[in-house]
Amino acid sequence: MASVEEIRTERIKKLEALQAAGINPYPAESNATMNNAAFLAAFAEGSPATLVGRVMSMRHIGAIAFAQIYDGTERVQAVFHKETTADFALAMETLEAGDFLEVSGSAMVTKTGAQSLGATSWRMLAKSLQAMPTEHFGIKDEDERYRKRYLDMLLDENVRNRVRRRSIFWNTIRSFLLARDYTEVYTPILETKTGGAEARPFVTHHNALDIDVYLRISHELWHKKIIAGGIPKVFEIGQVFRNEGMSHEHAQDYVHMELYEAFSDARTGVPMIIDMYRAAAQATWGTMQFTINDHNVDLGADWGKYDYNELMQEKFGFDPRTVTLDVVKEKLDAEHIAYDSSLDVGRGVDTLWKLIRKTLGGPAILTGMPVYLEPLAKKNAADPRTVDRFQIILGGSEVGKAFNELNDPIDQRARFEHQQSLRDKGDDEAQMADWEYVEAMEYGMPPMFGFGVSERLFAFLEGVSIREGQIFPLMKPRD
Repeated sequence: MASVEEIRTERIKKLEALQAAGINPYPAESNATMNNAAFLAAFAEGSPATLVGRVMSMRHIGAIAFAQIYDGTERVQAVFHKETTADFALAMETLEAGDFLEVSGSAMVTKTGAQSLGATSWRMLAKSLQAMPTEHFGIKDEDERYRKRYLDMLLDENVRNRVRRRSIFWNTIRSFLLARDYTEVYTPILETKTGGAEARPFVTHHNALDIDVYLRISHELWHKKIIAGGIPKVFEIGQVFRNEGMSHEHAQDYVHMELYEAFSDARTGVPMIIDMYRAAAQATWGTMQFTINDHNVDLGADWGKYDYNELMQEKFGFDPRTVTLDVVKEKLDAEHIAYDSSLDVGRGVDTLWKLIRKTLGGPAILTGMPVYLEPLAKKNAADPRTVDRFQIILGGSEVGKAFNELNDPIDQRARFEHQQSLRDKGDDEAQMADWEYVEAMEYGMPPMFGFGVSERLFAFLEGVSIREGQIFPLMKPRD
C-alpha cells in the first residue's frame, strides 16, 4: 500500500500534467447552471446542464468512465465516453476521488436506469492532493474524526445533517424569542471581571490596555445592565468559555443562550420556556420523545416538579438549608468522595446533589435551592433560606435554569463579599466581586426573570456527547 507521501507525490504529478496541458487546476469561478438537486428534480433526458461537485468515486470501464459528483445537495453520476467527451484521455489520467470538478453535457439515462449527466466537456475546479478515505470505511477513530471533521462530514451524511440540525435548533429558539418581542443583543467576550456563574475562567492579556482579561463565562451581568438601561426583554446566543474539565456533558467553549425579561416572575416565565423546548424539539427532530442517558423523556407530557431540599433529605438525611460542614464531610466520606481543605458547605452539598440528579429522568422543574448555591437569584419570599431558581432536569442532568433575578444592591454586595471570601481561600470557581455591577444595581434595576441554556440541550436531544455535537471540538495539537 502506497504511503501518504507517495500518494501526494503522484497527485502532484497529475496536477503538473493539467498545468502542462494549459489548464488552471484552481480557477476562481465555476459555470454551474444549477445545483445537483435541481438537476435531478427537473430531470429531462437530453436537456443541457453544467454541474459541479466533488468526485466521491470514479470507475473506468474501457472507453467509458463513471464519476459520482457531490455538490452538497445531491449526487449525480457523470458519464465520460471516449467518443463524446473532450480531452477524455487527460480526464482519465488526472481525475480521481476528492477532486472538485465541473462537467457540462446533457441529461441521459444509463442502461441500468440511472439518471446521469453525459459529459461532453469537463474542467478541474480544485485538484485534490490527499487521498480521501473510502465512504465504506470512513474514519473510525474518534480523535481523527474530530481533527478532520471536514472529512467526517463529507463521508457521513448524519454528521452533515447534524450541522444542519444545529442551525435549525438555534434559529428556532431565536425565532421563538423574536416573535415574543425580545431584543437580540451581542455583549463583550473579553471581560475584566467574570460573572453570572461559578466557573474557572480563561485568562489572557490585552496588550493595548496592558491588563489581564478573561473570556466570559456567562452573558448575565451585561444583560442585566441592558435591562437597567431601559430595554425590557433581551436575549443572546453566543459562545461562553469555562476552563474546567471535559466530559460527555461538559466542554470549555460552547454555545449558550440567555434571556432576561423585566417586570416578570420566573413562575410565569417557565411555561414559556417549556413551550420553547417543545418548539425547538419539534422543529429540529420532529418528535417530543427522546432517550437521554438511559432515561425515556417525553417533552410533550406534563412536566414534573422536584423540591431540592426534600430530595436531599430523603437521600442523605439532612436539610441543606441548615446543614453544617461537618455533616457534609461525613456524607462525602460515606460516599467515598474525596475533597480538600478548601471545601465549603455549598461545594460539598452540590457534589452530593449530583448523585441524586443523575437518577431523575424528567422532564421536570427543580426548585428550593439554598441561597449559598446561587449568588445572583432573589430569595424566596416564603422561605428566604432558598432562592427563586427553577432548574430544568432532563435525562439525569441540568439542562437549563431560570431565576427571579436579584435586584437588591445591599443583598448583592453581601453575596459578592461571601463569594470573594471563597476565592480568597483558594476557590477559583467562586464568582468574582463585580462592584461596577453593584453600582449599576444601586442606580435601580427592575424585577426580572432570567433563563439560560447551553448546547448541552442540543447534544442531549441529538443523542450524542457535547463534543460530538459540536462542529469543531477543541483538540490538543499533535506533537
